[in-house]
Amino acid sequence: MNTARQMYEWNRWQEINWKKVEVAIFKLQKRIYKASQSGAVKRVHKLQRLLTTSYYGKLWATRKVTQDNQGRKTEGVDGIKSLNPLERLEMVTKLQINGKSKPTRRVWIPKPNEEKRPLGIPTMEERAKQYLVKLGLEPQWESKFENNSYGFRPAMSCHDAIEAIFSAIKSQPKYVLDADIEKCFDKINHKKLLAKLETYPKLRNQIKAWLKSGVIDKSWSPTHEGTPQGGVISPLLANIALHGMEMEIKKYARTFKGSKRDNERSLNFIRYADDFVILHKDLNILKNCQAIISKWLKEVGLKLKPSKTRISHTLNEYQGNTGFDFLGFNIIQFPVGRHHSGKSPHKEILGFKTVIKPSSYKVKVHIKELGEVIKKQLCSSQSVLIRKLNPIITGWSNYYSAVCSKVTYGLCDHILYQQLKRWAEKLTPKEN
Repeated sequence: MNTARQMYEWNRWQEINWKKVEVAIFKLQKRIYKASQSGAVKRVHKLQRLLTTSYYGKLWATRKVTQDNQGRKTEGVDGIKSLNPLERLEMVTKLQINGKSKPTRRVWIPKPNEEKRPLGIPTMEERAKQYLVKLGLEPQWESKFENNSYGFRPAMSCHDAIEAIFSAIKSQPKYVLDADIEKCFDKINHKKLLAKLETYPKLRNQIKAWLKSGVIDKSWSPTHEGTPQGGVISPLLANIALHGMEMEIKKYARTFKGSKRDNERSLNFIRYADDFVILHKDLNILKNCQAIISKWLKEVGLKLKPSKTRISHTLNEYQGNTGFDFLGFNIIQFPVGRHHSGKSPHKEILGFKTVIKPSSYKVKVHIKELGEVIKKQLCSSQSVLIRKLNPIITGWSNYYSAVCSKVTYGLCDHILYQQLKRWAEKLTPKEN
């Protein structure tokens, strides 16, 4: 392609009024959300068809996948890593929901516990199609998702989940069931998930094609269960599959004696993706909840991971544990005197204080990461080393800035100083 045409296509892509596209998409999503809230199923499906076939929807999906996404240069089975403006415009014209899918490329990512997590990388075209379907499916389910589900949802974060936990225990110590679902993305039952989607047949067939497309890892192998991590729509499908856990727990709470509303409030369920905690003051009720959740998960092809499932207490020691770790935070309560104690909504002295801080494991991982970066920069200048360290330190500090992190920051600062001191000594060795 000659330079003049390249410049023409680039200008054509850049001159698109992206603000207008974004506003139009948002307005249509809002209509889907309101129709789903009111139970107008036919209207939801009609609006989803309109969005997934619209020119603006295809433009927005293509831009998000090929230009804005951090993993845009990751290739699928077709070997395509990036697209120029002309290829993006061509993709927009060809993009359609056709019930077909190319297989995903299997990539193995190491985990901290020396295990490996399988990722399925779709082709660029499949990623754009997945984003297009997500645009239509997400607002429908956002009107249905439970209040205390925080993972992979718009305008929700880990900090919202931690705030919900703090609100649940700030006035009363509770037992905690801290649980993790074993191989959640890899074991979801396809049949149960597809039956749960509540969308029109064409969209369901397209999602089924992605689930059944298989993976290529040296050779092709079929996928009979799970949603491949690495796809654009996989987190949404996982949330749909896990939708209903909180309702099952609240349903159990309504069987207690007394006010149904108070009983529901006393039993707290907070989930972030496949990690969740259940909190209640009664240990037997918490054990019953574990059995209920295990039974519910079995119906969708999942189970709890024994090594990451435990019961503890936020204030008192139980089975050698006090407090718990969740999403990289350590949540614990300490008995204190009246001058340091927290207070109830009625201003009564509680006798304990809730403290949330970075978990010791995450502190060790952060320090180790900084050390590895410094070791790799032994021959680099100070400015290069600073450019490498600053984003890591800033990101980690921002994540924990809303909790009790002063002491932890001081410790990390001291250790980083010692690491940099050793780096400087190796860079300029002392003369004898």
